[in-house]
Amino acid sequence: MERGQKEEGPHFDPLPQAEEEGVELDPDFAARFDPAARAPAQLYLISPLDVGGDFPARLEEALSGGPVAAFQFRVKGVGQHEAAALAEPLQHICEAHEVAFIVNDDMKLARRLGADGVHLGQGDGDPREARTLLGPNAQIGVTVHDSRHLAMEAGEAGADYVAFGAFFPTATKDVFHRPDPSILSWWSRLFEIPCVAIGGITPGNGGLLVEAGADFLAVCGAVWGHSGGPAAAVKAFQEVLAIPSSRT
Repeated sequence: MERGQKEEGPHFDPLPQAEEEGVELDPDFAARFDPAARAPAQLYLISPLDVGGDFPARLEEALSGGPVAAFQFRVKGVGQHEAAALAEPLQHICEAHEVAFIVNDDMKLARRLGADGVHLGQGDGDPREARTLLGPNAQIGVTVHDSRHLAMEAGEAGADYVAFGAFFPTATKDVFHRPDPSILSWWSRLFEIPCVAIGGITPGNGGLLVEAGADFLAVCGAVWGHSGGPAAAVKAFQEVLAIPSSRT
């Protein structure tokens, strides 16, 4: 997962009719700007909460189905020692497949594991703190829900990517924010930092988000719950990721 390079770091000036929360974004807003060349969209896997038992084998299977950019280790209600033990085999698998290993929520666990990065929710700490703790090469992502304001704040704070969602109903977590796909077009046309689309994404609905401008599709249930197995799910997403984007 790569961020855009800027000489003095990212700076986000207020945008008329775009930075104001509560102001509806014109679905054709991005069409006013010349598209910038961006890499094709990629897949970002999120773990189920249960990563014990045979899950390492299931992760191996998923990664055999096609290219995956990153894997997010997401467990709840376990201590750092147990979490580290669960993460170890998964981290080795990701390293072998050259997949970035991202820890959800916990920057201290990310440091303990030597993870490639951390994903922060709005209550999980400041990206600046994570950067200090994890170093300049860490990939730091921030959940920004449906908020243009939070996205720009995350960019100012040095985030390597921002995650918008949930775009569709999902059983992975409670949903309180439902952005319109046009927010992906707005972000990808104006800013270099990648954007991640998350929430209820399947091979059947993900194309809309790729077309809108998502740099990454973050997926969970559609892979681990796929009737044909995780490799078949990852393979099915490859066709979706190849859909031309409005940003190019």
